[in-house]
Amino acid sequence: MRTVDPAKHEARRRHILAAAAECFATKGFPSTRTADICAAAGMSSGNLFHYFPSKQAIFTAIFEQDGRDNAALLEQAAKAHDALEALLGFADFMVAQTEYPHLAGLMLEVIANAKRDAEFAALLDRNDRENRDGVTMLLKRAAEAGQIDPTLDPVAAANWILVLIEGAFVRASADAGFQPSKDKASLRRIITRFLAPGADAPR
Repeated sequence: MRTVDPAKHEARRRHILAAAAECFATKGFPSTRTADICAAAGMSSGNLFHYFPSKQAIFTAIFEQDGRDNAALLEQAAKAHDALEALLGFADFMVAQTEYPHLAGLMLEVIANAKRDAEFAALLDRNDRENRDGVTMLLKRAAEAGQIDPTLDPVAAANWILVLIEGAFVRASADAGFQPSKDKASLRRIITRFLAPGADAPR
């Protein structure tokens, strides 16, 4: 019996997802054929279907993988000694993804798929909740350690931090000149000043 190398299988799977994401972003989901994905990934249709049963399954898998990658980073961050630095590291990781060259096209396809596929919309919602819960947990730890303002509501603060991060995706997709990944220092400064102990309360 042929044994499967887990590392090679995972690498091949990620290669397919990257190739497919580019096809979806540049051609649009409806116009992308499995043949296009096969050509981009450099494999036969039989090999492709060994990994994924359909075009929709491939599209969904892109964002399932995204959720798993984010969850793994947050799980690692939860074990970090410095919760605030771990939070800033997560923000860096997220904003680095705005470097994707076909970001605008992929975001349009995400919106369109979410409208026509309830299961896909539920996946996006689940990914979002997991990100919020992970950031909330880091904020609670940072508050307990005296690193941030303990009077802040951690859930509300997490939501605003994610608004800031997600807004970078929207802005980067609309303005090619805006490159948030190259100015992560400003993002860090905004977040740390927002969270800083002793910051002026709103009037």
